Amino acid sequence: MKKQFLKVAATAALLGALSVAAQAQNIAIVNGQPVPKSRMDALAEQLKAAGRPVTPEMEPALKEEIVMREVFMQAAREKGLDKTDLYKSQVDLMRQAILIRQLFEDYTKTHPITDAQIQAEYDKFAAANSGKEYKVRHILVENEDQAKKIIADLKKGGKFEDIAKKQSKDPGSAANGGDLDWASPASFVPEFSEAMTKLDKGQMTQTPVKSQFGWHIIRVDDVRQAKLPSLAELKPQISQQLQQQQLQKFQEDLRAKAKVE
Repeated sequence: MKKQFLKVAATAALLGALSVAAQAQNIAIVNGQPVPKSRMDALAEQLKAAGRPVTPEMEPALKEEIVMREVFMQAAREKGLDKTDLYKSQVDLMRQAILIRQLFEDYTKTHPITDAQIQAEYDKFAAANSGKEYKVRHILVENEDQAKKIIADLKKGGKFEDIAKKQSKDPGSAANGGDLDWASPASFVPEFSEAMTKLDKGQMTQTPVKSQFGWHIIRVDDVRQAKLPSLAELKPQISQQLQQQQLQKFQEDLRAKAKVE
């Protein structure tokens, strides 16, 4: 009798322990339906991936969000909305999106960009952007006659900045007196760069310069050796760019290998 009592008590204790463990895996019971904690964890991970910090103080709000979703899901099921073709097609699309995202995340994780790749890309950047930088102003007009008249006015003592504000058609620089700030020759169209690099500090083009944008009057305010950002400064940007290029090639390779009939 005593053994049987102990056996029953042990079984009850075990069931109680299992019940507590099950409750620990759920954040709530909604209309008799357990709501697993894993849903709240997944929502928190979504927020983190979107760049939103998740703090312990947010737990009640996250729990309430998951509970409300369960309430709405149950109401939708009662109406049979989970049996509709629209619902099934939307679920299929979501399943595809999640699986594809995991594929790309796995590829990125297993194919990290190396320091050697970053160094090589930085070296190319440095080679393309080394040399001189020019602090330049320009006045852009629609035709050659206008440009010639402006040059004549400037030679008579007209102020470059004032004329640029009044007559230049370049929306990006006119308000600043034609100021294009510091830039390398590669930043401009070839015709502009060729004319600019022939000028010394303080000089202005004596004849209008034609480009695809119109007619330019160019003045060089200063010249200096290019100051390139360091590898450490550009490393995150270069790494991201290389990762995107690598991922794009991975996608293109998969598409190229696929047999599509």
